[in-house]
Order: sequence, then C-alpha cells, then structure tokens
Amino acid sequence: MHRPTTVSGRARDARATGRRRRFSLQSGVRYSTTVAPTQQPRSLGDHAAADLTFIRSAMERSAAFTAVPGAGGVVTGLIGLSAAVVSTRQPTADRWLGTWLLAAVVAVAVELVAMARKARRAGLPLTGRNARRFALGIAAPLVAGAAITYELWTVRAFAVMAPAWLLLYGAGVLTGGMFSVPAVRALGACFMAIGMAAVLTPPAWADAWLAAGFGGLHIGFGAYIARNLGG
Repeated sequence: MHRPTTVSGRARDARATGRRRRFSLQSGVRYSTTVAPTQQPRSLGDHAAADLTFIRSAMERSAAFTAVPGAGGVVTGLIGLSAAVVSTRQPTADRWLGTWLLAAVVAVAVELVAMARKARRAGLPLTGRNARRFALGIAAPLVAGAAITYELWTVRAFAVMAPAWLLLYGAGVLTGGMFSVPAVRALGACFMAIGMAAVLTPPAWADAWLAAGFGGLHIGFGAYIARNLGG
C-alpha cells in the first residue's frame, strides 16, 4: 500500500513567501495553495523625498536672519523724514550735521529694540551664527561711515556727506542682507542707487535724497516686511 507523501520543507517555504505551488497526492488529486502577499508599506523613495523636503525647508529657514523688524523700519523712516524737515531749517552746517547724527542715534536705538522684540516673539536667538554675520555685515560699513563723516567734518566738506551716508548705509544693509531675507538686500541696493543719484546731482539736493532714502525707503520696505514677514 502506498502512503501519501508528506509536504516538503521547500513547499512550506513556498507557502510562506506567497508563491503558488502545486502538490499531488498519490491518489492523483491536485490542489493548490496561495498565500496572499501582505500590503507593502510606504516606499523608501517616498520617505526619502519627504525627508529631503523637510531638511531643505529647515535649511532655508536657518540660512536667513529673519528678525529684521518691519515696524521698526517704518518708525525709522518717520524719524528720517522728520530729520530731513528739521535739518533744512538749521542756520549752520554744524547744526545740520548734528540734526542728522541725533536722528541716527535715535533710529539705531529704535531698530535694536524692535529687533529684540521680534526675535523674542519668534523665538529666534540674537546670538546665533546668522545673527552675528548679519550684524558684522551691516556694522563694518557703518563704522567706516562714522570715521569718514568725522574726517569730512574736519575738512568742512559737508556736501559730500549725504552721498557717503547713503552709499555706505546701502552697502552695509546689502552685505548684512546676504544672511537675511531678500527684501533686506533689495533695500540695500535701493539705498546705493539713491546714493549714486546724490553723487550726480547738486549738493543742494542732499536733504531730498536723504529723505527719500532714510525716510521713504525705510517706510516702504518696513511696511512690506511687517505685512509679509512677521512684523
């Protein structure tokens, strides 16, 4: 008498992997066993694409110093416009210079306070790498501008001050803006363009150019940053 053959180990492996196998018994009856494949999880390619998108977004955020205050820029612009009006009424060149220097000190204080408040609201550190780069980029031309202003004052060359201020301030904002948002770089470029216009026009236009730069540009770009970039 013949005995039915047992199922081999290879057949058990075949059922475990979902492959279709046919088995025959001595009686000649055939049957088939099929194990349905399990549903595949999310592909590695999808995971990799999602991870790369997240990493790219994080790098873009970390690559820019975004605590530049728009509201502070608007206030700075109003200070600039006020200084332009007051400076035109000064009887001497020294008092004209003093008006603009006082306005610069007040504007810097306003910007620093507004920057600290925006950074605190957004949870951004003011001592991070990009913040330091932004500060160094904008500070170097401003320090140079202070030294040049003193030298121009000693030789009584007041007519050269307005173009120098606009160009050096624009260079500082443009350089610092390399580590900030594109609007900051655009602001610096516009300041440099106005500075070039001040070079090519009569010295009597100095206050008009200063009002356009330190007043108008600050108000316009400040309002844009406040509306679109978080205050």
